Amino acid sequence: MAYVLRAADRPVSPSRTIRFEGGGYGTPISFFSVDNEPGQGPGLHIHPYPETWIVKRGRALVVAGDETFELGAGDIAIAPANVPHKFTNMGPDRLEIVCIHAAGEMVQEDLE
Repeated sequence: MAYVLRAADRPVSPSRTIRFEGGGYGTPISFFSVDNEPGQGPGLHIHPYPETWIVKRGRALVVAGDETFELGAGDIAIAPANVPHKFTNMGPDRLEIVCIHAAGEMVQEDLE
């Protein structure tokens, strides 16, 4: 069975971020499709699985373990399982980034 999740059927999110957990749809993938303002981003956290980021627009400053690096449109980065990580929109424009979780349900431990 194929699933179609229409934008019009999703609750309106004040942050413009879409959260999708695939377990209920038979897929072991979940994601956040983030659209945020300069300076915004999640605090330091970990997952028991890898997370992959794809930047669609804007610039992100990423911290993953002991590394800090910048990502721009078209860049892809991966944080391994159990590595503390976060990103922040560096501005000056909105950041559109897809955060892919290698799990049907998201599990996150916040560290900040």
